[in-house]
Amino acid sequence: MLCYIGSRTTYAQYETNLNVKLNQFTKELDIKQEFTYYNDSNYSLGIIYFNDWAHAYSNKNTGLAKRFAQEFKKSLHLAKKSERGYTTIISVVDDEYEGLEWERTKDEDILKVRLNKALVPKESTKIIITYKVKLPPNKYTPYGYDNKGNYYLKDWYLTPAVYDGKWHLYSNKNLEDLYTNITKTTIDFTYPDSLHLVSNFKEEDNTKLSNVQNVKLTSKNQKSAEIILNRENTFSTHITPYIKVVTNIAAPRYNPIEQGISINKITDFIYRNLGEYPHDKLLVSQIDYDKDPLYGINQLPSFIRPYDQKFQFEMKFLKTALNSILKETIFLNPRKEQWLNDAIANYLMIEYVEENYPDQKLLGNLSRIWGLRSFNLAKMGFNEQYPFLYNLTARKNLDQALTTPNDSLIKFNQKIANKYKAGLGLAYLADYIGKEKVDESIKTFFKYYQLNKVKIIDFESILKRSTSKDIDWFFKDYVSTDRRIDFKIRKVKKYKDSLTVTIKNKEGTNVPISMFGLKNDSVVSKYWFKNIETYKTFTIPNNKEDKLVLNYDQKIPEFNQRDNWKSLRGFLSSNKKLKFTFFKDSENPYYNQVFYVPVINFNIYDGWAPGLRLYNKTLLERPFIYDFAPSYSFREKAFVGYGKFSYRKYLSKSGLYVANYSIGASTSHFNINSRYTSITPALSFGWRPDDLRSDKRQFLSFRYINIFRNFDESLGSMANDSENPDYSVFNARYINRANGILDYNSWFLDFQLAGNFSKLSFEYEYRKLFENNRQFNLRFFAGKFLSNNTDSNFFSFALDRPTDYLFDYNYLGRSEDSGIYSQQIIIAEGGFKSFLDERYRYSDNWMATVNTSFNLWRWIELYGDAGLVKNKGFDEKFVYDSGVRLNLVTDYFELYFPLYSNNGWEISQPDYGEKIRFIITVSPKTLTGLFTRKWF
Repeated sequence: MLCYIGSRTTYAQYETNLNVKLNQFTKELDIKQEFTYYNDSNYSLGIIYFNDWAHAYSNKNTGLAKRFAQEFKKSLHLAKKSERGYTTIISVVDDEYEGLEWERTKDEDILKVRLNKALVPKESTKIIITYKVKLPPNKYTPYGYDNKGNYYLKDWYLTPAVYDGKWHLYSNKNLEDLYTNITKTTIDFTYPDSLHLVSNFKEEDNTKLSNVQNVKLTSKNQKSAEIILNRENTFSTHITPYIKVVTNIAAPRYNPIEQGISINKITDFIYRNLGEYPHDKLLVSQIDYDKDPLYGINQLPSFIRPYDQKFQFEMKFLKTALNSILKETIFLNPRKEQWLNDAIANYLMIEYVEENYPDQKLLGNLSRIWGLRSFNLAKMGFNEQYPFLYNLTARKNLDQALTTPNDSLIKFNQKIANKYKAGLGLAYLADYIGKEKVDESIKTFFKYYQLNKVKIIDFESILKRSTSKDIDWFFKDYVSTDRRIDFKIRKVKKYKDSLTVTIKNKEGTNVPISMFGLKNDSVVSKYWFKNIETYKTFTIPNNKEDKLVLNYDQKIPEFNQRDNWKSLRGFLSSNKKLKFTFFKDSENPYYNQVFYVPVINFNIYDGWAPGLRLYNKTLLERPFIYDFAPSYSFREKAFVGYGKFSYRKYLSKSGLYVANYSIGASTSHFNINSRYTSITPALSFGWRPDDLRSDKRQFLSFRYINIFRNFDESLGSMANDSENPDYSVFNARYINRANGILDYNSWFLDFQLAGNFSKLSFEYEYRKLFENNRQFNLRFFAGKFLSNNTDSNFFSFALDRPTDYLFDYNYLGRSEDSGIYSQQIIIAEGGFKSFLDERYRYSDNWMATVNTSFNLWRWIELYGDAGLVKNKGFDEKFVYDSGVRLNLVTDYFELYFPLYSNNGWEISQPDYGEKIRFIITVSPKTLTGLFTRKWF
């Protein structure tokens, strides 16, 4: 035990004293701060940096604003000055009241103060800063004020940046990871007497004056004060045997007395598994919970959440309490080493459920409903969500190492997947070396390293002392890399008294793997195997098992469990049975799952075409997918639909990261009693940068489209055209795209080769959202036939409505040249909105057009198109149009009202309603992308 005490380092205390007054009319804090800075390094310091995170709301160029833009949130970018938050520095002086030079760093929420004389090691200096903090409204983050006059203050005053031989300067990116030194803090806080105050600091000397209240907040070993000011006091205080808790966790349908009993139970659990909380009280607020909720519970509306009220309250309270305790006691670098606190918190949450709710299902009461209870998802235990949600990004090739800095994680990893992987890691380690050893290591770490500067190596050394087993793999392979874990039982040979088992390491990640022997679905044996680099054969006793299963208890977050089992009853019994499931489900490794769902499609020729979709795509992505959807057209009295096989191979994390192979076929009607059938083999490759948060992507695709058509005789010349009915086109396309919400850049180069033509086209699209909420859109298209031996415009470039001979576009009526369906527009090729003279609508030589628009007010825009059209045997023709665009949802739902074009003033011409164009997207997959793009 003494070795742990001796390993702690005692640091001189930083001190800060603040005199603060809240002005509820201007939403400002008037602050005078006296800071004693102690140089605990071995170097003289001429410059000191302070975190000024309240200033992160000041403009569109801060790290916070840029972060929001990456997550498709533009509210801070568009905010007026009155809606922003910022810090106004009035004066910066030293202890002799001599002025000090100061400036802001590039990201603007770090303050750089230049000392008048260097601060030598182990000495201190005083700095006095007077400033105002203008609070933002809480529509960007929970920080600031709401429209009811409530306030939430967090990271609101200047705190010292950490220096340990180099400065750690981290901008506010809404990640809850302020990195500052441990400070003795006193805050003299004055606020309106209409408000109720709670804080994570100790409250002393609370006095009421005329229309105001004054409270003294103190802390010896905390980093930053959190203050909540409400017009109504929603907090209650619970004095438990181990800790005083102040909370307002919402549970309107859970009796307050029972809430108190649950809080006692949770604090007892925390005390047994962590130890004594060292501060005066623990603040557990609904605001903190909302910032990091239980996503499975939180995403459902409260009236249909399928969990018992007691369980729901306890899990909410437990998660928020653990996060607050660890944040207030274990002072790791929160930007780069946050994973350890996440690991401890989620490990203890897993343990709490196993201890108190071992039979709790992930879907709660829904798992007992007829029609749902047969789903594999309904049979999953609550704790099985941890590997499931981690694999959600791993299967998409978006998983990231636990040591990845917080600001480099994609949002889903930062909020969910990496936290869950961290907790699973400790559960995995506990299963390998013994749960009691991991539990004792956590308690030892918490006891001897709390309230001090600490690093991951400190926890690692405690774990290694607790066991004689080699656990280097945990920190080197599991924590520090994004390499996946995936094993397979290659073969088993049975002998009278033994079994030889060959295990394949499919990913090469050298970590231990567990194997269970099952007999009549009961566990009869368990083994651990390690050091399997590629293949390794082991001999185990023959206990008459009828099945061997790797990772049966799912303690290991394995990438693919579909090949984890091997039947010992013979070849026929090892074949997986087919299981048909309605809609979609989680993976069941013991069945070949086939999903089915009714579908209905529509175009004006087939009418409504109901059908049945059969596919194997589970809730988690898988490499090989088949998808068939035969449908029946009642209008044509014929079968239509599509089928596709595809295989996706992830090659690396960045650079050339993916290859897709597919072959698909579809058939439908494109005119009355006229059918097309397409068969298309395809190959594509994708590139992305090292930064997975980047929206930059590049794709190179090759496909060979084979079209077969049958025409109704009533179509006359079309049916007898020498170019009809069949043709094949080789298509190669390169796409370069940066899909940002503020700046959108995309371009592609497309080449097509067929028996009677070849053509090359280029498209560039740019969108810019300005700070005044004006958006400018620019699109340029140019296309040139390299050879053209066709006699019609079927393969020509189109000015306003492509013929879509490759059948790529989702036209409701692709052959219509009049009526509402002919007014559907898909922005491709020329991109014009007006129907111009037939002489200019197509080009069999070359075409170049520009499409522009800008908004007048919100979603109301003006558009203009201009271009040159060149046909063989004719001079090039200048074409143009203009009008009003209602950009309700960009690329998904738009309306175009032509005003003036080569046709003249269109608005004054007859049948104007037939000139209006529309874009509509009804594809669920496409619409879902609007909501998932900010997470992945």
